Amino acid sequence: MTGVHSLFPRGSFIGFDHLFTELEHVAKHANDHYPPHNIIKVDDETFLIELAVAGFSKDELDIQFKDRTLVVTGEHVSKGRDFIHRGISTKKFKRTFRLSEHVEIHGADLVDGVLAIDLKFVLPEEMRPRKIKIGKSEETKNDTTNTGTSQLLNETS
Repeated sequence: MTGVHSLFPRGSFIGFDHLFTELEHVAKHANDHYPPHNIIKVDDETFLIELAVAGFSKDELDIQFKDRTLVVTGEHVSKGRDFIHRGISTKKFKRTFRLSEHVEIHGADLVDGVLAIDLKFVLPEEMRPRKIKIGKSEETKNDTTNTGTSQLLNETS
């Protein structure tokens, strides 16, 4: 992709290869418009991807998730009908979505020709903000000198 490389030369950025890979993926799939889709933010942790898949049954759709990539594919099985006019497209498709490392898929459903995929942003406990109590310091397991925060504060006063 010359667009990403010319804007941000890789030689100037060290350790950002994953970011360039993501940008190249987005640029490569920027013109993928079939099937039409919505991405809805329900709240701060919940998202919904809706794909318009009229004419497809559950058996003709496949959803897979690997390496933070959600792939939805559809392949319509012809019923041998003779169309005079075909306005509802049932062409084969493969739609990909890159997800953040903390986004989990919580299910999918097909209702009225719309495939809805439920996503949740789940921040691990160790990354969540935590409240620090004032007045008592935690001692580390390797600290045998019993030097606490209150002793250090008294020495500087």
